Amino acid sequence: MPPSPLDSPGPSQRGEYIAHVDVNSFYVSCERVFDPKLDARPVIVLSNNDGCAVARSSEAKTLGIEMGAPWFKLAADADRLGLFAKSSNYELYGEMSARVMRLLGRFSAWVEVYSIDEAFLGVSGTLDELQTLSERIKAEVFRLTGLPVCVGIAKSKTLAKMANKTAKHIKELGGVCVWDRAPAQTTENLLARLPVVEVWGIGPRLTKRLRGLDIWTAKDLRDANEVRIRDKFSIVQMRTVLELRGIPCIPMEEERVIKDQLIFSRSFSDPITDRVGMEQVMGIYAQQASARLHKHQKQAKILSAWAMTSYYNQHQDHQPAITVKLPGPTADPVVLTRAAKQLLPQILVGVKYARAGVVVMDLQPLAMQETFDPFVSAHEAKQIGPLIQQIRSEHGVKSIGLGRAGLQRGPAWEMRREMMSPRYTTHWRELLTVKAA
Repeated sequence: MPPSPLDSPGPSQRGEYIAHVDVNSFYVSCERVFDPKLDARPVIVLSNNDGCAVARSSEAKTLGIEMGAPWFKLAADADRLGLFAKSSNYELYGEMSARVMRLLGRFSAWVEVYSIDEAFLGVSGTLDELQTLSERIKAEVFRLTGLPVCVGIAKSKTLAKMANKTAKHIKELGGVCVWDRAPAQTTENLLARLPVVEVWGIGPRLTKRLRGLDIWTAKDLRDANEVRIRDKFSIVQMRTVLELRGIPCIPMEEERVIKDQLIFSRSFSDPITDRVGMEQVMGIYAQQASARLHKHQKQAKILSAWAMTSYYNQHQDHQPAITVKLPGPTADPVVLTRAAKQLLPQILVGVKYARAGVVVMDLQPLAMQETFDPFVSAHEAKQIGPLIQQIRSEHGVKSIGLGRAGLQRGPAWEMRREMMSPRYTTHWRELLTVKAA
């Protein structure tokens, strides 16, 4: 059974809590910061190659625009609906995200960046102090970045995310919710009304199995026998049950650890039909993998590369792939690029490849294995990878690269972004111009 509400600290008692801060409609909000005419208008942000809606303002949702709606179906009615569409501006979003995360560091010594638009913070205080803190966080983020956020505070990560969701949907809360500060009957009613699929970490497939146990709501899951849930599912779901009871089981992570593989893949705006174009793709992806590995102090032992035609290409169907065991654990861009290019002999000239990718696997920490001179590549010994990253950080990501991946002129297959706003925060030539009246 869940703990009694009497177990929660009183209003004057100090306690340790977790805050969840989430930017509302992040991509759309970033666009609105620099283009006020988008305020209170229906706005969507499109996926790679201006494919489909991946972010929607509340006004766009009111129009009935679904997540993932194809732009080619929306474009004809956009003017009639007053709908504004923007291409994904990842440079702008990344910089705005970094500003928010740095700002959150002022409120807590422990910040876990969970995604581009949300973070967990370790906080402490009385319930009234936490209410004041959440209001300060919301106000300061908006004052210094122009981005609207909601703040949820609770004893566990799962309840903190639930508190944040509550803050978003109940306007009277003003965008902040301290879970333990709300009346016990109110939180009980919220849990009883919330479908179990809405609980953090519970997906549609797991929901079907939970319904088989007569678990339909978040309250049902919280009140379930945790040992039975562990035996039927796994320790992960058992932790969710305990988290819903306010027992923290998911630890704070200072930095989210990369898993045992990294994937670099994207659809092309224009199909690639020759080996020269595919060589450039493999070079760029392999060097992106090298940069990420160096950033996280990791090395890879296996590389896989592949390409494929479009699912909608009824005349051509080709999916070449290779897996290469690297000479030893490495993050060397030269070694990774050479390995990725082993795919090229399988590329058929004239076939329209719509997508390709590089995967580095079997990752291990940089210092896990002793490196003897005969097994260390000459480029790795000279720190070519870190040198390339240093030059790019000082002179831009396109300032240098290996082979065809270092060509100054962007390839024809680069992502189509025909409605992209200026990169206000990262490119001198695209700075916002302000004119005095």
